[in-house]
Amino acid sequence: MAKVYDRIDDNLADWMRRQHLFFVATAPLAADGHVNCSPKGLDTFAILGPNTIAYLDLTGSGAETIAHLRENGRIVLMFCALTGAPKIVRLHGVGVAIEPHMPEFAELSRAFPMLPGVRSIVKVEVNRVSDSCGFGVPLFDYVGERDALIRWCETKGPEGTAAYQQRHNLHSLDGLPSVTPAPR
Repeated sequence: MAKVYDRIDDNLADWMRRQHLFFVATAPLAADGHVNCSPKGLDTFAILGPNTIAYLDLTGSGAETIAHLRENGRIVLMFCALTGAPKIVRLHGVGVAIEPHMPEFAELSRAFPMLPGVRSIVKVEVNRVSDSCGFGVPLFDYVGERDALIRWCETKGPEGTAAYQQRHNLHSLDGLPSVTPAPR
């Protein structure tokens, strides 16, 4: 039976921290805009308070989440048990992308391992916490984290990664502004 919580309690927090994978979904306001759902891993999730969470947003082929948050702030994160008892937890809220040039970034970055290729820290004020059964989610064995993105960013270096973001991350699929151009 699904349950709605008024906050992220200690039991939910412990359970979420044990998950190796979560999903982030956002959407633009336009009815014909592209809804986005992205998988996240690499120990990039942090619980900052009973109704505040954050995660590292790493360089990728698109920047839909940042664009959608700039436009409307709506976001949901979903965690699902891939081992053990079945369970799904969803965190709905209002998010903001805090980029490295912003004053709040330095303080927030202390909650994370600093990985190469960080575009922003997505901070979410959670206004709905819920769980559901997860009976239909298959079981998987965790083997480890992929290091391909980290190696790719290390090979490109900070300047090469910034140049990639300039070419590929300034706008969403629908043309919404996304990553702020890196200062030159």
